[in-house]
Amino acid sequence: MAKAGNTSYPKEKIRILFLENISDVAVKNFHRHGYDKVEKISKALTEEQLIQEIRDVHILGIRSKTQVTKKILDAAKKLQAIGCFCIGVNQVDLKEATRNGVVVFNAPYSNTRSVAELVIGASIMLIRKIPDKNKAAHEGIWMKEAKGSYELRGKTLGIVGYGNIGSQVSVLAESLGLKVLFYDVETKLPLGNAEDARSLKELLGRSDIVTLHVPETPHTKNLINKNNLKYFKRGAILINYARGEVVELEALRKHILDGHIGGAAVDVFPWEPEKNGDRFQTPLQDLPNVILTPHIGGSTEEAQQNIGEDVSVKLFNYLEKGITFGSHTVPALALPPQEGSHRILHIHNNVPGVLSEINTRLSKNKINILGQYLKTNEEIGYVVLDVDKNISAHALHLLREVKHTIKVRMLY
Repeated sequence: MAKAGNTSYPKEKIRILFLENISDVAVKNFHRHGYDKVEKISKALTEEQLIQEIRDVHILGIRSKTQVTKKILDAAKKLQAIGCFCIGVNQVDLKEATRNGVVVFNAPYSNTRSVAELVIGASIMLIRKIPDKNKAAHEGIWMKEAKGSYELRGKTLGIVGYGNIGSQVSVLAESLGLKVLFYDVETKLPLGNAEDARSLKELLGRSDIVTLHVPETPHTKNLINKNNLKYFKRGAILINYARGEVVELEALRKHILDGHIGGAAVDVFPWEPEKNGDRFQTPLQDLPNVILTPHIGGSTEEAQQNIGEDVSVKLFNYLEKGITFGSHTVPALALPPQEGSHRILHIHNNVPGVLSEINTRLSKNKINILGQYLKTNEEIGYVVLDVDKNISAHALHLLREVKHTIKVRMLY
């Protein structure tokens, strides 16, 4: 960790903007490390609002609602990094962030347990038809019956997407006596006694409960639709704690009303309100045995604290050491510190000759490189140089003149 007062750009001038009520853990971490200009806003901002706010921002923290578009990134001339305090990064235009040399971090593992536990909880509630019995009790109606209510033990849980969350659900499910079947487009190692389904159609046809844990991509949009809902077992349950675009909701409504789908738990929607208290509508309202929740799969105190810690540490490591491990844009580098040197970060378009020009410029000016690290992706290259403290300012000036440079920053 760089010592206070030893950064190339004073910590007291670095502006950090946190949106969407990000955990106070992150705010406290930045304050503890000497970053005082931390602003926290409880809601997401529109594109126009964020364009106005972001002009002097160096670090932006968001959750899943804020959309970081090309227009926003073009206006963010001082922006160094975006921290997505959530699992996904699809709310950020990653191509434009890459072209602008803006590092994007997230927390892919920190709320895994919270989501997995809620999936199990929803499975128990739905297979016992608790939503209907709860509603009746609130309306003053006694509804004690066993018909259509089952134990989880011995049933088959089908997991679509066997990643961090899907595999955690698998472990919890087996501990309750469920048989686990999973389907993933990539080859995954089964945990415990889980079985790999040969196709999505096979999984849907064999499962009593289907739970979705896939990212939002063009391939997963309406993954569950009017064409494959008919492959579900009659009375099967669908759980979606993945992404709102993954399920065709009108088709799901139809299959619930005709009894083919026995219940559903949905936490994510194609359209979601900007802030608490806003009106919300979905085709799944007022349906039997349906649990609707406002995108709270990962919203536990533990998960938000873990996310706040995870993402803020990644941001510190980039700000103060140039470490990009976990980045979705700038190539990932994890670097050891160099004693007696100043570190310079150089982000450039990935074209031939840039590294050669860097080395030539420094060599002609008799600047010795004590350490050098390079990583590239299809769009950009990321070079980290450790140079002698006495001549680092001159080196920084020379690197700014290199062709195809996107960003240059010096650390002390």
